[in-house]
Amino acid sequence: MGALGDIGGLIMTPLYYVISAVLVAWHWLFTEIGMDPDSGLVWVLSIIGLTLTVRAALIPLFVKQIKSSRNMQLIQPKVKELQKKYGHDRERLAQETMKLYKESGTNPFASCLPLLIQMPIFLALFRLLDKHAARGDGKAFITKDLADSFQHAELFGIPLKSTFLRADGDVAVMIVAAILVVAMTATTFTTQRQLMSKNMPADALSGPYAQQQKLLLYVLPVVFAVGGIAFPIAVLFYWTTSNLWTMGQQFYVIRNNPAPGTAAEKAKAERDRAKAEKHGKPVEPELAAPVVEEKPEAPKRQQPKKQSREQRKKSQGPRPTPKPKPEGGTNE
Repeated sequence: MGALGDIGGLIMTPLYYVISAVLVAWHWLFTEIGMDPDSGLVWVLSIIGLTLTVRAALIPLFVKQIKSSRNMQLIQPKVKELQKKYGHDRERLAQETMKLYKESGTNPFASCLPLLIQMPIFLALFRLLDKHAARGDGKAFITKDLADSFQHAELFGIPLKSTFLRADGDVAVMIVAAILVVAMTATTFTTQRQLMSKNMPADALSGPYAQQQKLLLYVLPVVFAVGGIAFPIAVLFYWTTSNLWTMGQQFYVIRNNPAPGTAAEKAKAERDRAKAEKHGKPVEPELAAPVVEEKPEAPKRQQPKKQSREQRKKSQGPRPTPKPKPEGGTNE
């Protein structure tokens, strides 16, 4: 247990300093422009600023996630072929599948990488605000004065340190917490649903990858809904803002750079065609509807029918009568 605690400390301590530094920097910025440093609005804006900073830093990982997800979708027909061929041999199937991933430059775990990296950041922020700032204890760059400021910060009379479970009978706190939990859950579901309905080819809607996406579609919202009732109001603002960023970022990618063979790609082609026609530009071949030229069918060769012996005799006509040979043996 002690060893696990040491490992956790090695991971979390640097995150405490990084996250608190960004949070305090945003808090200082809003204070410098004349806002009340002890107001709940400044703390909420600082948390939103922290969220935007974290998500901007994760853009390269998001790009990698998009590429990996697209590759996973495109190679699904080949994965199915391998399953049919090596379904009886799990070890060989695993080897051939990993070989396919390597040849196509696909990392099956890259789609979960941004989420996996965000979880320690979220946990660090949760512990900073819930375990330290909410109790008036300083941690990392959050001094005791800043912790005391957060401890008493309110937004429209709602303490930012409050949770749905620790509302102490305050109906307003419970309503605001419930709204943020629903928003957090709905944005998570909408983002995953948007990916599956618009940016996945028909071939990718079945098989292990599709099952994984469906699992995320229904499990993640439930996890966030159950866990959200224990999050402070301030932390709910962080996660809801992060989900809104994800939804908007994914919408932009799906709209402007859809995966091949998807409904989003078809919609983009139609938009490009309409835009080109509106401005009087010639429609590019790939945007125009494909014209299928009907080639005339080659005349079928008729096989000769098999005739009977009598029919062949009739078609050949009567045979010529041979001339009689002259008597005497030789012709004069």
